[in-house]
Amino acid sequence: MPGLARSEVARVRIVVSGRVQGVFFRDACREVARAERLAGWVRNRGDGAVEVELEGPQSAIDRVVAWCHDGPPRARVEHVDVTPIPAVGERAFRIR
Repeated sequence: MPGLARSEVARVRIVVSGRVQGVFFRDACREVARAERLAGWVRNRGDGAVEVELEGPQSAIDRVVAWCHDGPPRARVEHVDVTPIPAVGERAFRIR
């Protein structure tokens, strides 16, 4: 992330389960992550969950994780699992 020392950059993998596919979760997540200036990606998984990787300042990651507990209006989030992982130096956020 530009302007941050490597040691200040965090990365997490998030798996969100419930009614999270077909409710614009990925698109809304992309907008929230970009608003927080985070890098990473979001994708639908075959098991019905949505998987997200976020990279950037921990405070911004925390705000997006909090958003993931509710998601967009039509989502019904049942569980959010967050796992810290090593940062990889990604610079943009995209839907996979």
